Amino acid sequence: MSDALCPLCGRPLGKAHVDRHHLIPKTYKGREQFDIHKICHQKIHSTFTEHELFKSFHTWEALREHDDIRAFIAWVAKKEPGYFSRNVRSNQKTKR
Repeated sequence: MSDALCPLCGRPLGKAHVDRHHLIPKTYKGREQFDIHKICHQKIHSTFTEHELFKSFHTWEALREHDDIRAFIAWVAKKEPGYFSRNVRSNQKTKR
């Protein structure tokens, strides 16, 4: 796992703070899982609802094209692979 890259941000995964992400949420019968930084995983789920992930953001490319995710990737690119900080829930998501 130490040579693997995070499919969202492209940084090395390392061994600390790694989660598994379903591109198609489990609630929509998604089974395939991918290793991803915990901070990247939390950013995805703090930005999108399960329904949004299922309908529009079920590929890495679609996720990376979203403005909030693109800004997050630019920010996190400067951090060490093991960096972790809790994400705050997006105001846009809480209004849905």
